[in-house]
Amino acid sequence: MVSPKVREMLATIEAETRLTSRQTGRSALRERVMEALAKVPREEFVPGPMRPFAYADNALPIGLGQTISQPFIVALMTDLLEPEKDHRVLEIGTGSGYQAAVLSQLVRKVYSVEVIPELAEQASRRLQRLGYRNVEVRLGDGNHGWPEHAPFEGVMVTAAAPLVPPALKKQLASRGRLVIPIGLPYLHQELMVLEKDEAGNISTREVLGVAFVPLVGGVDPAERRG
Repeated sequence: MVSPKVREMLATIEAETRLTSRQTGRSALRERVMEALAKVPREEFVPGPMRPFAYADNALPIGLGQTISQPFIVALMTDLLEPEKDHRVLEIGTGSGYQAAVLSQLVRKVYSVEVIPELAEQASRRLQRLGYRNVEVRLGDGNHGWPEHAPFEGVMVTAAAPLVPPALKKQLASRGRLVIPIGLPYLHQELMVLEKDEAGNISTREVLGVAFVPLVGGVDPAERRG
């Protein structure tokens, strides 16, 4: 049974979707995406003092300078990824693990990379405790993706980068989708969708203005060794 707070969150997402339909091209989100959001207990992914606000349509701090995205953005980015049951998805920026938990309801496997050790450990434990067995969390620089498990039918980045990391485009499967906010910290950012065709060509489109924390990392491993 869906609680009143969850119903209110879903209604707000539906309203925001209609309001932004001219920019996003979506007047409604997929039913299975909305069902996934309804199933994931968002209050489990925010710090204790933030729990009364867990289902409000706002980004919330989770510590260490990071945030959990507002429910509408989580829903929109998930829908833009167009996840299917047999897909393998790469997420860059595990954070609290909430977005990974939502994706886990929709795809076969979620591989999530987090650069902050404390968050990676906390999210991994939280996801296991809550029973999300098809999510694997790794500590690392998300700019380099997770090449051992590539290619991925979907790649989602939950932090803003100035440019799309080349490794993520390379690790995207044929006919795959990459959803990423592009722009500078605290300035204009645009949510982008990249699609790779069967020939390996990538098309890009802008979706919506957003505000994300910056993507951390970007140092080439060879440079780090040097």
